[in-house]
Amino acid sequence: MQSFSSWKGSPSAIILMSMLAPSAATASTGARFWFQPPQTEIAHRISDLHILLLWICAAIVAIVFGLMIFAMVRYRKSLGAVPAQFESNKKVEIIWSIIPILIVLGLAWPATSAVIWMKNTSNADILIKITGYQWKWQYEYPTENISFFSELSTPRAQIDNLQSKGENYLLEVDHPMVVPVGKKVRILVTANDVIHSWWVPAFGVKQDAIPGFIRDAWFRVDSPGIYRGQCVELCGKDHGFMPVVVKALPQDEYAAWVAGYATSRAASSTAAAGDAKNYTIEELKTQGETVYGAKCAACHQPSGSGLPPTFPALAHGKVATGPMAGTIDIVMNGSKKNPAMMAWKTQLNDVELAAVVTYIRNSFGNASGDLAQPKDIAAARH
Repeated sequence: MQSFSSWKGSPSAIILMSMLAPSAATASTGARFWFQPPQTEIAHRISDLHILLLWICAAIVAIVFGLMIFAMVRYRKSLGAVPAQFESNKKVEIIWSIIPILIVLGLAWPATSAVIWMKNTSNADILIKITGYQWKWQYEYPTENISFFSELSTPRAQIDNLQSKGENYLLEVDHPMVVPVGKKVRILVTANDVIHSWWVPAFGVKQDAIPGFIRDAWFRVDSPGIYRGQCVELCGKDHGFMPVVVKALPQDEYAAWVAGYATSRAASSTAAAGDAKNYTIEELKTQGETVYGAKCAACHQPSGSGLPPTFPALAHGKVATGPMAGTIDIVMNGSKKNPAMMAWKTQLNDVELAAVVTYIRNSFGNASGDLAQPKDIAAARH
């Protein structure tokens, strides 16, 4: 897979990024060296503006090189041409100054019009807040009371070259962002830790996610489908493991997804919070290994060796070998001293938290012999 460069949010940058989008992000083979097929009004405008500029540039190249070739052939030395002797020609100088100015002014009108139109987020049908984390996205639907995290789902074995790469290698997630077709979607974009950038080339939308700031953009998807992008701001060592996937559904299917997601999420949270079972240490370690691999290994490493000083080692580290209450607190609430350590209490249920706490205290050479039960996590929430 080709890596994405870090770009800023100018229209020309969006155009160039769309041209350079890797083929893995689109079903169209031809888009590898061109735009991905536009799927929103914004993307169509960008594509049309690009074609207009391309033809104007092509015409300028043809005229300039045509005159150069004509002059070199018609007035070559072998035909006895004698070069004119002069120092300046004010009329020519004025003409070749005015023409570029007129061209730039002519291009400024459609470009400025497109930028102003792209920034008009009023009268949206749906509002979604997007928060960037190292290295995942959180999607919140305030009206629908839905919130979830979207993380890379490419198997670790593919990343480590132990398996052949899948069709959407590094461009697949566990929970895609879901939107309805034909509705204006306004996105509010921010970040929890460092600067990220949310980009879906088929939508023509790229918005930087900056901690402490909320930036907005909008799009309206033309057709149902799955559209892929990435974080395009260099946000850390696993920057390339932070894909964006948007699933566009017809309105009736979107309504069904909202109802079904809210119901299943509520049922899952209730069941997990009320889990009174006392698990064995082996049961918790088995589930905790899965949770650790999906949520923690990217920072603390599969071996628990960490990436000091930002991500300390869990193997024989204070977090995993100190008091149980301290381990539970830092896993659930994050670290005040180290903002890179995020709080997991809103992302994992009680069973998952108990499992991963038990796993790290009894793995990587750690042998505390104790375990956390879901009821311990439930008590720590209050």
